[in-house]
Amino acid sequence: MEKRLFTSESVTEGHPDKMADQISDAIVDALLEKDERSRVAVETLLTNGVCLIAGEVTTNAYVDMAKIARGVIEDIGYDGCGFHHEVSGVMTSIKEQSSDIALGVDSFKKSEGGKIVKEDLEHLGAGDQGLMFGYACKETPELMPLPIVLAHRLCQRLAEVRKKKIIKGLRPDGKSQVTVEYGDGVPSRIDTVLIAAQHDPDVKIPTMKKEIEKDVIVPVLKEYGYKIDSKTKIYINTTGKFVIGGPEGDTGLTGRKIIVDTYGGYARHGGGAFSGKDPSKVDRSGSYVARWMAKSIVASGLADKCEIQLAYAIGRPEPLSIYVDTYGSGKYSEEEIVEKVKKSFDLRPGMIIKELGLRRPLYRQCAAYGHFGRADLNLPWEKVRKIK
Repeated sequence: MEKRLFTSESVTEGHPDKMADQISDAIVDALLEKDERSRVAVETLLTNGVCLIAGEVTTNAYVDMAKIARGVIEDIGYDGCGFHHEVSGVMTSIKEQSSDIALGVDSFKKSEGGKIVKEDLEHLGAGDQGLMFGYACKETPELMPLPIVLAHRLCQRLAEVRKKKIIKGLRPDGKSQVTVEYGDGVPSRIDTVLIAAQHDPDVKIPTMKKEIEKDVIVPVLKEYGYKIDSKTKIYINTTGKFVIGGPEGDTGLTGRKIIVDTYGGYARHGGGAFSGKDPSKVDRSGSYVARWMAKSIVASGLADKCEIQLAYAIGRPEPLSIYVDTYGSGKYSEEEIVEKVKKSFDLRPGMIIKELGLRRPLYRQCAAYGHFGRADLNLPWEKVRKIK
């Protein structure tokens, strides 16, 4: 039996990069809630005592971005442990989206007097050029790779035990990393679990490590049918302590955790981030529909694993290319599967938005712990469409 190791990582909602993603997506949600046609491209930077929000927005709505940012920071739990939702400074620098972009993307039906009477979603152009990937496999009930699923669940559980005070003295920042051993391409055991958990300075480190193993690692592995065996390596706070964290310790930026957001490196990534973008940007909507397609292919029994690539040009509705790879597991040829998905999915950005209902507040909830395979959320791109 051929043995191989694969590793994925995740971060908690209190990691500075994930804080930035959540703030950017909370702004997207707030704007879409008031004006579903809002065009949004918002970036957030967080550093010691400062939050800066910048980008391009075209909308008929007004939202208090500083208030939204402070609310997200408070929800995460930064109330004085190196960063504070009330006293940290929040600055905004927002301008209107370029009219050159709008020229190619926007598509409206107008009356004789020139008034917009209906948006023409069928001809809505892609908000940018780019390529994006979707992936699915049978390693977990979520049809996701096991390493990234476990990494996310560990970080979710780490946040849960902090907020519920099951483990006392934890702070919001944290990370996980999981190495899975594969035998002949199938997960066989957990080789390594790595946890970094920010904590108060007076915490007793040996006690905290035992609690994290007992209340975080063991129950998460058990949830997926795995356990710590005699060879499993457990590492918790390998530097010895982790008191200084969050934006006090590291600057956070929107879009710096794109592998965490997707498949943990197990599948390819087109390079475009999701957070801070309205769904006319195909970095977001194209990646969502690619996941929807890949998951539907696997769930429909057409393949055991599937990766899909889409490519778009700014201002053009139809994708430039569709690529399918089933890694030899397909019940049909890749060419046949491409034809099947073309018949089952309308890949024009406007129709993706319409079919998945993407112009609504969906995004902050998946800005931490992954956009795919979220059994805890009712995400439209995770619903299976049967393909014959």
